[in-house]
Amino acid sequence: MNYYFTGVLIILMVLLALFGGPRAWGANSQSNVSGSNTSIEGGYTGGATTYESGSSSSTTTNSTSNSNIRSAPPSASAPSYNSMTQDVCSTGASMGVQTFGIGVSGGKHFIDKNCERLKLARILNDFGMKVAAVAILCQDERVFEAMIQAGTPCPIDGKIGKEAKALWFKYDHERPDYDIYVKRMKEREKKEKAIAKKQALEEKKRLKEEAKMTKEFDEFDKQVEKKIEEKKKDINWESPK
Repeated sequence: MNYYFTGVLIILMVLLALFGGPRAWGANSQSNVSGSNTSIEGGYTGGATTYESGSSSSTTTNSTSNSNIRSAPPSASAPSYNSMTQDVCSTGASMGVQTFGIGVSGGKHFIDKNCERLKLARILNDFGMKVAAVAILCQDERVFEAMIQAGTPCPIDGKIGKEAKALWFKYDHERPDYDIYVKRMKEREKKEKAIAKKQALEEKKRLKEEAKMTKEFDEFDKQVEKKIEEKKKDINWESPK
């Protein structure tokens, strides 16, 4: 009887495990941006999982990748400015600027005034116009200053030498080195005032010393005269017999 009851109980437990347990729903559609999903169909029990016949397993993986590449723009090319001959007093300069949105470049010729002055002076000298050649060189403030320092002032209004020096002194605002000349004159004026002040102080000190010495001499003279008077009183003059 006990064996029969035990056998019936085992059969009922097996049937309950097979047919009475929770059932899995049909396959569902699942998706993730990253990772994996598993859909399981069929009955299973806790602990060790047991799949029924006909169960299926599926895995879906979705991956998204974005890239943002910014390439460097081409460089702005500055134009080339060259002189076609060596006998031209000019030089070229150019530059360019490039950004991600726009690029700009440009160039220009620049005239060298000093180069032109030298060429003109050389041509005038070749023609025998020496004064004119010196006059055009004197347009440079450095040459003008050098001529003044050498005692041979630059020509002005057809005058040379002392006459030119007098005119340059009268019309000093026409000097090529006027700004430097004015600055130098102001510095010289300050220096002259400082020298005059120093000389005045020295003269005042000298006069003070002289006055002191004169006073001392006067005191000395008074003392000498006083002693002489005292000596005179000590002397007794007697008439001869």
